[in-house]
Amino acid sequence: MRIGILSYHFPPEPAFIPGSLAEELARRGHEVRVLTGFPDYPGGHVYPGWRQRWRHETHSERLTVRRVPRYTGGDASSRGRTAAYLSFAGSVALVGPRFLAGVDALYVHQPPATAFAAAGLLRLLGRVPTVLHVQDVWAADQPADTGNRQWAERLGAAMARTYRTADRVAVAAPSLRDLVVAAGADPSRVEVVLNWTDERIFHPARASSAARRLVRREGRCVVMHAGTIGPRQGLETAVRAAAALDGTMDLVLVGSGPEERRVRGLAAELGAHNVRFVERRSPLDMPDLYAAADYQLVMLRDLPELRGTLPGKLQAAFSCAAPVVASAGGDTAEVVERVRAGLSCPPEDWATLADRFWLAATIPAPARADMGRRGREAYLREMAMPAGVDRVERLLYDVAGGRAATRATHE
Repeated sequence: MRIGILSYHFPPEPAFIPGSLAEELARRGHEVRVLTGFPDYPGGHVYPGWRQRWRHETHSERLTVRRVPRYTGGDASSRGRTAAYLSFAGSVALVGPRFLAGVDALYVHQPPATAFAAAGLLRLLGRVPTVLHVQDVWAADQPADTGNRQWAERLGAAMARTYRTADRVAVAAPSLRDLVVAAGADPSRVEVVLNWTDERIFHPARASSAARRLVRREGRCVVMHAGTIGPRQGLETAVRAAAALDGTMDLVLVGSGPEERRVRGLAAELGAHNVRFVERRSPLDMPDLYAAADYQLVMLRDLPELRGTLPGKLQAAFSCAAPVVASAGGDTAEVVERVRAGLSCPPEDWATLADRFWLAATIPAPARADMGRRGREAYLREMAMPAGVDRVERLLYDVAGGRAATRATHE
């Protein structure tokens, strides 16, 4: 087939799902055209060595990537997000119809950032059969703010339009199905397709001495959070929990993001000497760091929209056979408990999370290894990349064939 892919983020950004899907579909013999923006995540500024311009295409065998300009101001406010999302939508509207002309099916990787571009592009492309892969729905970070509420309503309306327009909707977590159906998707067209991780990178490893020196200190239990320090993670809860256990365990935060200054400030204010920060590392380094820690921390705030989210760090931890401490609700907690791959507690409850940290520190190493093994087995059984790509490919064939049959009937 000739397959189009629309994605707000794409490698070299940490956007593994659309990137690996494009590569694998091309490897399977499809002609793939990707429409995306210039890399700017997570800092909000275009990566060094990149310059935004209109005619930027890269080609490899059966894979073409076209990048379009968008606003990148490093502004995490609702106004900054509005500018970024709408500017991307405008660029896609200008370039998309010609670049994607003649595709048999379109795959849309849809976190909220893609909503406006997807809604506009589907109107412009008309009869192109579409598979929409919904990663999450919009959660207003500051619901009391009127401007933010208006922004959330506009974004939610754009996402709902794409749910109703797409021929098939794949959702990245089981509970997400109910949310997209409630927003207007036809239940018969919605299917769960769990995300996968980069299995070339994230697999069980043995910790190097350098990783141990970086992560471990004085033989205490180490709980590591690796990834974005942002408003959806609510890492202030983890800092408060760790501060209550100074001397018992260490919390190591690897990464960066818009909330990093606030989280660092809270750790300093509480005098939490067992909370340490490590600058963002290459994904290639992460299995080594995972192996040097005792647990991986998965944090999500207590927002209804996040209960239907399985964050990518969960799949990465499972694939690396790393036991998990999850401060989250909904699907994330359900999966961790169901496969017995770690400990969980309700989100944004620092006292209960402190209890889980204490319990984690008391669990013997062999029992921790068993948790990690069970997570690895669950990943291979339920989340592995070949099975996920198979499902997406089947959906693309289904929608392309369905539209062709409909046209033949009308003709």
